[in-house]
Amino acid sequence: MAKKPKTVFVCNECGSESSKWVGQCPVCGAWNSMFEQKVVEFSEDDRRRRTSGTGSGAAKAGRPERLAEVKSSEATRIDTGIKELNRVLGGGLVPGSLCLISGEPGIGKSTLILQAAQNIAASKGVVLYVTGEESEEQIRMRADRVCGPEGISGNLFILAETNIENVSAVCQSLNPVFLIVDSIQTMYSADLESAPGSVSQVRACGNELMKIGKSYNIPVFIVAHVTKSGDLAGPRIVEHMVDCVLSFTGDRSHEMRILRSQKNRFGTTSEIGAFEMAEEGLIEIENLSGILMEEMDKDSEGAVATAVYEGTRPLILEVQALTSPCNIGFARRTALGIDSSRLNMLIAVLEKKMGLSLLNQDVYVNIVGGLRPEGTYTDLAVAMAVYSSCTGKKFDSRTLVIGEIGLTGDLRAVQNSDKIIKEAQRLGFSRIVLPIKNAQHLREKDRESLRIEIVGIRNIAEAKELFPKTYQI
Repeated sequence: MAKKPKTVFVCNECGSESSKWVGQCPVCGAWNSMFEQKVVEFSEDDRRRRTSGTGSGAAKAGRPERLAEVKSSEATRIDTGIKELNRVLGGGLVPGSLCLISGEPGIGKSTLILQAAQNIAASKGVVLYVTGEESEEQIRMRADRVCGPEGISGNLFILAETNIENVSAVCQSLNPVFLIVDSIQTMYSADLESAPGSVSQVRACGNELMKIGKSYNIPVFIVAHVTKSGDLAGPRIVEHMVDCVLSFTGDRSHEMRILRSQKNRFGTTSEIGAFEMAEEGLIEIENLSGILMEEMDKDSEGAVATAVYEGTRPLILEVQALTSPCNIGFARRTALGIDSSRLNMLIAVLEKKMGLSLLNQDVYVNIVGGLRPEGTYTDLAVAMAVYSSCTGKKFDSRTLVIGEIGLTGDLRAVQNSDKIIKEAQRLGFSRIVLPIKNAQHLREKDRESLRIEIVGIRNIAEAKELFPKTYQI
């Protein structure tokens, strides 16, 4: 059938189409995000034939099923052999799901998925690794390093290909139990004239990979590039198509790597996985709190221990703050690991409720380890770290501080405080400071079983009394 060529302008951020070029996308408001691309429009007869369908496949696709008879995927998850990866995924890989993993170049994405591929190939069956960026020899060199003394599994197959139609044909003949595509920006469809990585190509390849995963009921792992700001490169439509979006972060000059789920249709997004980059690959970090706290100095100015609850486990962190007189202009407020607007709010509360003058002071706050904890667990620790640095009063390094601060200066209760207390006790902390409501909710038998002093305070003004008397002015 004859096909009519058509030219449209597609937004690289949201995927919306326009018949003409505009400077600002009318849907998402992004500037200079409209790119020209050619699409193929099918004739009316061809479109009618495609939508009507024939045979048993079309009849099965349109047949409704009873929801109670649909099998649950909880019991059929695939174990990746990596506990930290299973934790972030919600228990393992779900058959037929699409998972997108992103991260900066050299952070360890390919190493992580290669280790998972080796484990699945050794225990479940055939695994296909499609590489569009590296050659087979480069993948083999990495596999020799990370697969260990047992060697590379005979069920692990490698395919250097960028044509998505060829990948689909190989999957049909090989019938793998797990498919990896590294990366989607290098894949292209021969039906489109645009370059690989464009909006239309990424969308078409994503649809084809979704079709492969759903048709053969296999999980698909897709590697994606990131921009300089750390966001996923390419159109946002890819994030909506996949079931899970993982972010692999870390400083390439340090060994620690953090895996976090930004989207997960089969689990929570609050779990994190911790790894250490070594010569033999990525090593799981089970005692993350101990690693983060092992270098904390004793009774330092501007250093306070705190905790957050991520997913199913508490994490003990160190908050560091530094204040210094500003030379000229407005004082700087720099935050690493916490939200900058949250820091500005806490500084305002310190000035109003504790009489601390920070108008002419630069304030720097850092969460040690490169973590970005979610929630408001660290509010009180950040405020006390800033107060300690500004006044020169050292704080006890064996005291843990948690609590949310409101605009009135009062402390609000936090969740899972009992589990955080047990983790603090395991790590050897002698005292924990938390909101008064959390302290009151602890039952008497819990107080007797815990070998740690529990201090409950009502507002931030009472935090002054927590500093050792030897350092009081």
